[in-house]
Amino acid sequence: MSSSSPIPRHIAIIMDGNGRWAKQKNLPRLAGHNAGAKAVERVISAAQKYGVEFLTFYAFSTENWARPQEEVQGLMKLLEQTLDKYAKTAEKNNFRLLVSGRKEPLSPLIQEKILRVTQATAHKTGLTVNLALNYGSRAELLDAFAQLAAQGISAPTEADVQRCLYQPALPDPDLLIRTSGEKRLSNFLLWQCAYTEFYFTDVLWPDFSEQDFKAALDEYSRRTRRFGGI
Repeated sequence: MSSSSPIPRHIAIIMDGNGRWAKQKNLPRLAGHNAGAKAVERVISAAQKYGVEFLTFYAFSTENWARPQEEVQGLMKLLEQTLDKYAKTAEKNNFRLLVSGRKEPLSPLIQEKILRVTQATAHKTGLTVNLALNYGSRAELLDAFAQLAAQGISAPTEADVQRCLYQPALPDPDLLIRTSGEKRLSNFLLWQCAYTEFYFTDVLWPDFSEQDFKAALDEYSRRTRRFGGI
């Protein structure tokens, strides 16, 4: 990737492989999630370094509630700690934090922490980090259609749907990265990824490094985006 190569404005990431990483090391699954949280920090730093403007992480899906209760509780605790950390470092880290998803099923404590950290970083002008939390693309679209129905719009345009999404101001992802070798969207940003470039890697998320991130950028720079044109 040369200095003149195109950099994706918005990268979406499906962080897959935490459980397999832990299993390979004979560790509990929560150890994999903790290692995955460190990979998030590495990628945020790399995105800032290479000039990416927006990052969306698939942090917890609407389907993830079906996982074992101990694992879900551990993930919620990790989320609390992550939000606290971002709130404490808001002044020195020049990135804005957003959260996309249905917040109501989350605990009041987590909802309060989300509000605090999003307000604390709202004025930041650097990278925008969007956490897809209790997120499902089908749920997002259903929520959008419910808003449109409440507004009396029976024949919505694409622009109408767009303004009712969880984060309507975010540009569509230019690049989607999925780790661990899986090759599917898993109910993630179905509307937004209509013309997104996909990059799949066998690397498990906790092992995902700056070099792996750069490899995705290099691959993106070799793509020709036509958006349905010639």
